Amino acid sequence: MSAARPPEGAHTVVAEGAGTPAGAAAAAALPRSEVLDVKGLSAGYGPMRVLHDLDLSVQAGERVGLVGLNGHGKSTLFYAIAGLTGWQRGSVRLNGHEVGRTRSQGPGRYTHLIVRRGLALIPQGDEIFHGLTVEEHLDSGAFTPRAWRERAQRKERVLAIFPPLVKLMRMAVGRLSGGERRMVAIGRGLMAEASLFLVDEPSLGLAPKIGKGVMDALMSVDLGLSAMVIAEQNLALLEGRVDRIIGMHAGKLKGEASAHLGFQTTREK
Repeated sequence: MSAARPPEGAHTVVAEGAGTPAGAAAAAALPRSEVLDVKGLSAGYGPMRVLHDLDLSVQAGERVGLVGLNGHGKSTLFYAIAGLTGWQRGSVRLNGHEVGRTRSQGPGRYTHLIVRRGLALIPQGDEIFHGLTVEEHLDSGAFTPRAWRERAQRKERVLAIFPPLVKLMRMAVGRLSGGERRMVAIGRGLMAEASLFLVDEPSLGLAPKIGKGVMDALMSVDLGLSAMVIAEQNLALLEGRVDRIIGMHAGKLKGEASAHLGFQTTREK
């Protein structure tokens, strides 16, 4: 069973029991564990401090919205979780394993190890290799040995979410439209063997109709025991569709509210 097709080719897909009442009930019955636990995280670049002693916890099966204006630290938070900031301190635990560390230099030195622990970062914009084909991009997302062995099945699931890519598999990504490139970038992230998906500004630079279609596709992904954090400026794209919405301002998490409570935020202590 699949839902009505969203705009611009992205639509709900059923994968491994997702999207059905039985699948939803099974996912709800699974015990929730903590996928991400961040405590006292500060990070920045050179002399500039961007994040200020953040605490954040994300449970298995959750979709969390992270809302804030440009320049207030949403991307830096994602980069810090991935070990890509210039420096950082504080604790970052992914599936119970400490992946954060106090660093003063060397961004990216441990990122491949964090990815193997279950992280998939889908950066904002179109971080793509223009000369590679759509299929080569999707394959590059299957980073771990297990994901690589299962890349054929994983590609089938991605193509079910983004049907327009089926006819574009052998085309160089540089020749695609903006919406198609965004599908490729997100699809590459979904190829990963991940328990935590960090999706940075998926609607950035897209026409409203196409941006909504991309967001519809993200909402259609069956997380199972994984979790997803979506950084987004457009609150309307998240309203009523995620489990929690967290506001971010000046490098601090300012409040949290359920999408079902009318966004009446309560200040975190």
